[in-house]
Amino acid sequence: MNKSELVDAMAKDTGLTKKDTEATLKAFIENVSKALEKGDSISLIGFGTFTTGERAARSGRNPKTGATITIPAAKLPKFKAGKALKDRVNK
Repeated sequence: MNKSELVDAMAKDTGLTKKDTEATLKAFIENVSKALEKGDSISLIGFGTFTTGERAARSGRNPKTGATITIPAAKLPKFKAGKALKDRVNK
C-alpha cells in the first residue's frame, strides 16, 4: 500500500474528503518527525512506539576501492510494534 492508497482507505473509513485525510496524514507524519527530532518518543497504545536510537561510529570499506572509511555516528528513528498490532499481524 502506498500513500495515495492509504489516504483513499482512510477517507473511506472516516467519511472525510481525500484532501482532508491527506492533510491529516501529513500533519501526523510532520508531528511524529518533529518529536523524534527533539528526542521525544511517541507511544500509541495498541499500535506501537516511535523512538530514536544511537548508532556508534564505525569503520567500513569502500566497495569500489577497498579503502577503509570511517562511518560517523548517527541517530536513527525506530518503531517497536505494540502487542495488539503484533497479535493482529500474527493471527
